[in-house]
Amino acid sequence: MLVETREAAAADVRARLDPDLEPGEVRRDGGDLRVGAPGLPGLDGLRTAAAHAARSLRRAGGTVAWTATTAGEVRAIVEGTAYGAYDPGLYKQRYDGRPELTLALDAPADLHELAQRQEVVVRHLDATRNLANRPPNDLTPAALADHARSLAGDHLSVEAHGRDWIDEQRMGGLASVAAGSAREPRLIVMRHDPPGAREDVTLGLVGKAVTFDSGGISLKKALRMQDMKGDMSGGAAVIEATAAIAELGLPLRVLTVVAATENVQGNAAYKPGDILRISNGKTIEIINTDAEGRLILADALHYARSNGATHIADFATLTGAMVRALGDLYAGWFCNDETFAAAVERASERSGDLAWRFPLHPRYRRYIDSDFADMKNASDLGEGGAILAAELLREFAGDGPWAHFDVAPAYIARRRPDYALDQGGTGYGVRLIVELAEELIK
Repeated sequence: MLVETREAAAADVRARLDPDLEPGEVRRDGGDLRVGAPGLPGLDGLRTAAAHAARSLRRAGGTVAWTATTAGEVRAIVEGTAYGAYDPGLYKQRYDGRPELTLALDAPADLHELAQRQEVVVRHLDATRNLANRPPNDLTPAALADHARSLAGDHLSVEAHGRDWIDEQRMGGLASVAAGSAREPRLIVMRHDPPGAREDVTLGLVGKAVTFDSGGISLKKALRMQDMKGDMSGGAAVIEATAAIAELGLPLRVLTVVAATENVQGNAAYKPGDILRISNGKTIEIINTDAEGRLILADALHYARSNGATHIADFATLTGAMVRALGDLYAGWFCNDETFAAAVERASERSGDLAWRFPLHPRYRRYIDSDFADMKNASDLGEGGAILAAELLREFAGDGPWAHFDVAPAYIARRRPDYALDQGGTGYGVRLIVELAEELIK
């Protein structure tokens, strides 16, 4: 999708809200595209209307125009148009020849820069969706690392480490989860070190990137297992958000760490009953090999904190418990610092990535108590699954502000009518991370 800030009259189609149509209904009348009021409040409704207008033109292409008068309207229209224009059919024969959709935005001159900023953000949001939608035989951990390397540029460096290096660093969580797969794991490290950045703040972004998750020996049910290609959506979001921050030239140091692996069965696969030693020396008893994300994040969190991150935010499609709690709309999040939490709240509200805060409390620590190790990776009680996972991660987040995002809406199993979202990756987290970076440089 291209964004042009020019007169709406130059567009092929002009879109407008029509309260007489049903929510989400789109009708074309010559050069006028009428969109039914979506029944959602404020800017979220405008974002949804723009998405439905763009979706109706996705196969035909062309130029659609909206008029915006405020910064919020610019954000909503650019983002909504990108959502509706996105085509998940990456591997269909016709994909490369699909028509281009252009957004012509009729807005005051002082909002043109914002429109171009949001075009950068949604381009990286689309790239995140592409990564999540790639099949696991194509997007291996090594392929994800290659993609991250392709994003390197001025003030953004990227490196990726393989199995031997992971073993040398004594990353027992990542090494053990990766042991069952013939696919090489990767620890991907991105560093954004721009001129003029504050010396006292480095944002650490940590992502889970399980490029396919069968559950390991604790095998998942076969129904919808194909969706487990999306278990790398948190890692994809932090990779693309880091690239967006660099492209926008935000004066903030960022250290991004992504643990990438498959979690499958094999003759070397880790087992229930194993005890793993993480890179900070703490040990974890394995109760369930399908609770693998917290194990690889443990090593990634410790690496980020040990290498200078002052504020850490991790993103992971971590627990089915969060899906059951919040469905496919909100992400759940946890935080150990109220000042940082306030910044996250502002970033979430401004970005449109909806997030609901869950509690951290030391009394929940008993859920991961183990008789044989420092902790265990799961509980058989069936209680507080998302919270006990957060409590385990807290053991490896180190000293300093830390937030954990359990991002259920990053990969969805069915269409969602708001934003005209198709099944698959949604790009959740990219907008929120960019806004959080803006918060930290204020």
